[in-house]
Amino acid sequence: MTSRKRSGSGGSKRPKEKVVYIYELFLRGEDPTINSSEFWNEFFLLQPNVDALENEITKLTSEQFSLVKKNLSMIFQKCIDMLETDHPKRLCHSLQTLCSLFYAIYKKSSADNTYDILNEIFGYDEMDKWMKKLMDYCNQILLGEVLENARFMCLKLLLVLVTGTDNVSQNVLLEHLMMNTLFDSFVRLLSDPTLRTQHGHDIVILLTILVNYRKHEATNPYVVQLSILADELALNGYGQMISQSLIDFCRQYMQSLNNAQTSSWFSSLSNIVGNMFVSDEGCERVQQIKANNGLLMALYEAVHLNRNFITTLAHTQAESSAPPSPSNTLNLTNLTQPVPDLANAPIIDMTQCPTNLLVALFQYCSIVMQDNKNESSVANLKLCFLILTCISEDQYANSMMHDSNLTFKVILHRAQMRHRKLNIDRVGRSQPLAATLLDLLVEFIVSHLMKKFPMELYLLCIGVVHRILCYQKRCRVRLNYPWKELWSALIGLLRFLVNQEQALIKKCNIFHLSLQVVNIFNLFITYGDTFLATTNSYDELYYELNREEKVFTELHAMVLRYTTMSDCEYKDDVIKLLNALVNILAIVKHFQNKIKEWLAEQGLSTPTEEQILDVVRKNYDLTLKLQDSLDHYDRYAEAPRHTNFFKNMVRDMVSDTRKNIYGYVKEAISSIPEPDAMVTSTSSL
Repeated sequence: MTSRKRSGSGGSKRPKEKVVYIYELFLRGEDPTINSSEFWNEFFLLQPNVDALENEITKLTSEQFSLVKKNLSMIFQKCIDMLETDHPKRLCHSLQTLCSLFYAIYKKSSADNTYDILNEIFGYDEMDKWMKKLMDYCNQILLGEVLENARFMCLKLLLVLVTGTDNVSQNVLLEHLMMNTLFDSFVRLLSDPTLRTQHGHDIVILLTILVNYRKHEATNPYVVQLSILADELALNGYGQMISQSLIDFCRQYMQSLNNAQTSSWFSSLSNIVGNMFVSDEGCERVQQIKANNGLLMALYEAVHLNRNFITTLAHTQAESSAPPSPSNTLNLTNLTQPVPDLANAPIIDMTQCPTNLLVALFQYCSIVMQDNKNESSVANLKLCFLILTCISEDQYANSMMHDSNLTFKVILHRAQMRHRKLNIDRVGRSQPLAATLLDLLVEFIVSHLMKKFPMELYLLCIGVVHRILCYQKRCRVRLNYPWKELWSALIGLLRFLVNQEQALIKKCNIFHLSLQVVNIFNLFITYGDTFLATTNSYDELYYELNREEKVFTELHAMVLRYTTMSDCEYKDDVIKLLNALVNILAIVKHFQNKIKEWLAEQGLSTPTEEQILDVVRKNYDLTLKLQDSLDHYDRYAEAPRHTNFFKNMVRDMVSDTRKNIYGYVKEAISSIPEPDAMVTSTSSL
């Protein structure tokens, strides 16, 4: 049936919502509450139109704002007062309205005057009182007997508050969350399996942002409380939210590989050609990697601040069937819906999926390190390496990773490269996590020797290798590991640095990285007897040094050349590297002479590997120089070296969260039934 247009009209218009009409009255300076004692009770039964309210506030001029700030103050205060109600619909609507109000104020103002605008609205003498009242009610809602819609909207309100400015340290409203901490409420929610499944992602993101508020400028209670948190249930819950996100990502990646293998050749070719025309920053994989930044930041803060958290790293993932976290879903979903029935969910081969946080992290890193063509992926990988640095410095984490009775089968994804064949036998072999971590680091070393050389990532990677070896030397742990793979990777790195010297020296300090690599060899040479599993390992080490003697000779020649240059800006590292090469060059010279003598005696020109090893075993009669501090490293410190990096990471995290969170607020249509005894008329509105 078609509707008829009224004569003379340009067409029928959709009637304006009653709630929008009320917003307009308030923001024209009128007071629709006059002569209506039940106005606010009835007003909060109306479904908020957050878009309309936001638009009405943001389009106010300075003069209009001055006229209506009294009304804005009234709306803010009535919303906060309504948080005490036990009426579920009014409670949710007041929270949703507050989300829109704060979001609009943030949007209308700049970072340096948001606080002034809110002070004008609330009154300079009343602002602290109302914000304290708001935080108290939020605490009550988070821990109270309320419907999950209310808890959901309360957390969204807090996320709107903490993501109001890109630079979180400029968000002065967070002072109120510092003075009226919600940390205990967050811990209680993380400790409850049901509530954690529904709200854990929001809580972990909130904690991470709050921890980064002026963390190096003043005492931050969230930093203090997170660093001393010992509640095992809460720490496990915190870790499970992170591991679930990483596991989801790894599962999606495995699925994409399976789909690629089953697709036709023509389809694959079409995808390749199609991807040529998609920008790196815009591709789906990059967006998925970037979506994990928030929970990776949460993992970093936990391993950096809280030693108790380390004990949760190898706990078996107990919630592998939980729904995917919002960080990994690119489309908005209505989180107010009940958890779906999983009885008919497809069976997933769990041997292909990580089982705990460390395993998930290692597999995740192996995927991320394959993509290094854009800044987002490089930043994500740097964050991964900083997390691995913190883990590799921890005594308990190292003892756990080196425990031969605690083995895991971890599938590390390796980049396809023309000059190598993948060792299929070692893919997914059950082994201690320290061996898997070394496999991961070796993979990075051999797969990133490129023109756009990622110097900082290599320094971090080599630093993690060094820390693992220092632990093994200090605790005399003999890890059963094919060390030849590590040595070959390190020698390949030195060869690359020597060959690319002219291009790299203009961009970075190749001597510092070379020194780190050479000192790892010196650590093996000087202290290998304390941590190498067999005496044959020593023989293989000396064999590799001699087999690749050309690399060390060329490196020495390069260093000597720079010692004569008066204008070399890296002179200190050049001298240190020259001294560090002494033992390696002595070993090479000693065994090269012994091998030549043996070849002359035997009348041979091309010896076998076993013959060379036999010469090595019989000729350890050489004196080496004792080098100091080979097992010493500067413990990781965030400031000042990485301060700007984390500011940028938090800025991106805040910006991305703000975009997603307000989408949830807009779509959160209440589905709460009216109480049976309630018959309410809104005619007076």
